[in-house]
Amino acid sequence: MQEKINNILNEGTNKIKKAKTIEELKIIKSSLLGKQGVIKDILKEIPNLEISKRSEAGCAANKLKNCFNNLLKLRKEELFFKMLEIPLDFDATLPGIPPHTGGLHPITQICYDLNDTFRSMGFEIFQEQEITSELYAFDNLNFPKNHPARESMDTYWLTEHSAQKNNSRLCLRPHLTGASIRYLQTHKPPFRFVYPGKVYRNESTDAKHERAFFQYEALIVDHDFTFSSGKIIIKSILSKVFGCDVSIRMRVGYFPFVEPGFEIDMGCLVCNKKGCRVCKYVGWIEIMPGGTPHPNVLRSAKLNPEKFTGFYVNIGLDRLVMMRYGIDDIRLFHSADLRFLKQFN
Repeated sequence: MQEKINNILNEGTNKIKKAKTIEELKIIKSSLLGKQGVIKDILKEIPNLEISKRSEAGCAANKLKNCFNNLLKLRKEELFFKMLEIPLDFDATLPGIPPHTGGLHPITQICYDLNDTFRSMGFEIFQEQEITSELYAFDNLNFPKNHPARESMDTYWLTEHSAQKNNSRLCLRPHLTGASIRYLQTHKPPFRFVYPGKVYRNESTDAKHERAFFQYEALIVDHDFTFSSGKIIIKSILSKVFGCDVSIRMRVGYFPFVEPGFEIDMGCLVCNKKGCRVCKYVGWIEIMPGGTPHPNVLRSAKLNPEKFTGFYVNIGLDRLVMMRYGIDDIRLFHSADLRFLKQFN
């Protein structure tokens, strides 16, 4: 057994010294110390030896293992420092290889652009957690108790809270509007703030829809704020984002938390209003709902609707980015495909 161990030591030492790359050294290490390596074979033979020789053979095998570990470590260090050496024929006048640079995700970039635009108009940036309660997601926003948005087919309820019958059960926020009430409750009027973040909907994905997507909410609550002032803000935002005048139209829309409510469409920039699958071949795409905060919503924030009014919009960031870059499928932004994302660096 001792002779066999000596032979393995000599052969292994020679292989380690002759290794020219770290990859080659890894292969040698596996053949010596791996699960199918020679050390493992020796340990399997020990139970077959005479009892008096087992202890001696076990100690010899352990010494062999430690010896190989030390030799492998030293050779790895030698190879590593050798890699750092500059070749004698190196030409210092040649241009270097530029490092790979990262960049902001297009959704993050447009969010920053909107932040800058709203800050220039005196808005504050607000952030909240992605888990909210039924009280803030629905009850404070004037949603009826039997509203379909409360069902699990639309909202992701947390399993351990889904059986609760009161408004304290928790869910992933289906929209940003509920957390805006927290801001109204903890600050003093007048209010002028924006609230960017990710929301979650239990729906099927397609070219225009995702289960997790980004919204950007803006809310003004003040005395005698006019509807026409809100429309001017929308035009200013879109002109800033796209760097040109953008055609918009406003349609009547119903949402429990606004009265009156409306839908804002913009001319599709993917097809220049000629019609494509993004705009369903009508030339227009819905980008944000909005309206005046409902009196019940103001009351839930302990504000008197006789004294305060306001203006609310909720921008779909993903769709805005699609318009900005002419992308026809929202799923590309969430694919983590570097081939797609590198074009925005």
